[in-house]
Amino acid sequence: MKMQWYGHSCFLLTSSDGVRILTDPCAPTTGYRLENIEADAVTSSHAHYDHNFFAAAAGSPEAISTPGEHTVRGVTITGIPTFHDDAGGKERGPNIVYAIEMDGLRIVHLGDLGHQPDAAACAAIGAPDVLLVPVGGTYTLDAAGACAVVALLKPRIVIPMHYQTAALTFSLDPVEPFLTGLSGRTIHRLQQSECTITRETLGTPRVLVFNYQK
Repeated sequence: MKMQWYGHSCFLLTSSDGVRILTDPCAPTTGYRLENIEADAVTSSHAHYDHNFFAAAAGSPEAISTPGEHTVRGVTITGIPTFHDDAGGKERGPNIVYAIEMDGLRIVHLGDLGHQPDAAACAAIGAPDVLLVPVGGTYTLDAAGACAVVALLKPRIVIPMHYQTAALTFSLDPVEPFLTGLSGRTIHRLQQSECTITRETLGTPRVLVFNYQK
């Protein structure tokens, strides 16, 4: 599976046979300019402009914005209902966590999760091989909360998202407090915005920090 980061919470996952899943595309007002991205499906964790800019995708991909099981060209995408805050959604509404089964890997995108998942949510999320976790606080988990979720779900690979970069037009925390708060994981700072992950390369628990590139 190839993974490319387009900034914020937006990733393009491409399977070995070419199935493309775009996650949480963000509108140009965020500072990240996404356009004409070829995809077979686009997922949105919630209806905020920095997570549901479906116009970023080229053509007519399947739009997925509801809980439940979805299948796109043999790739299973399961939406798991959670909340955007720690008050049962009363402050910022619902959030959907997506578990994507691709090339024998379970990739979990937490969207703008705002609380620690309960037992039912953890059971539905399962055992992630790759966890995409928001870490920038303010609108979602902060560094401490993100570290607690990582400890709870025990993924093999952690990829932080939704944090401050030079491109972002509003303020979030940087990624460093999250990295400092983790323990027992090797941190790899990549020089590019993409990588390839297979079951054979999962290795020991580690963190991949992508380098955003316009």
